[in-house]
Amino acid sequence: MLIDAVLNRSERKKTEILTAARGVFLREGYAAAGMEVVARMAGVSTATLYAYFPSKAKLFEIVVHDAVGRMAEPVRESVQATGDARARLTSLALAYATFMSQPATRAMFRMVASERRRFETVADHVLRAAHQDLGGAAIKLIRDLVETGELTVDQPAWAGGQLLGMLDHATLVLGLAAGDEAQPARPLGEISADAVETFLTRYGNPKPSPGEEGVSF
Repeated sequence: MLIDAVLNRSERKKTEILTAARGVFLREGYAAAGMEVVARMAGVSTATLYAYFPSKAKLFEIVVHDAVGRMAEPVRESVQATGDARARLTSLALAYATFMSQPATRAMFRMVASERRRFETVADHVLRAAHQDLGGAAIKLIRDLVETGELTVDQPAWAGGQLLGMLDHATLVLGLAAGDEAQPARPLGEISADAVETFLTRYGNPKPSPGEEGVSF
């Protein structure tokens, strides 16, 4: 019991440090961020901080890995939504649009891009994670809907990229061009619904009208 309590306390402290470090890195950038500032924000001594993370570079790497996984979780969970193709695709589209509209998401992408020369492996991880977590969620959902007969798609990866791509300009690209806090003029729900309607026009299989099911000639 005592060992479990110590381990739980250690994990909580690690989480608190990562949360503080993410805020400092996003606000100050890697070069300007100081370990002393991170320690102060996390409420620990500098010695304790270094006991958990031996260098600022290692802390940065872990912060990025941890943040990418946590921030994309709502998009992954959206695949579990129920309903018809329109409802499930809209759930995914809205989760993705919301994720890409968050200032923290944009700041993370911006920070990783600016530090690519210093942390090429970290930048590559972010790209792979984005492909696997975000694109993978879209691909999984599209494959599910193909199996139910609600979509006709030959290349789920291409179709998933098209759906998410329709959302990128109004969300992520807007933020990168106009600032992390910039938000679309239209509600995200409308933007997501329009993207889904366009997608269904291309790939959707309309349900038979009442009385048409089972009719043969």
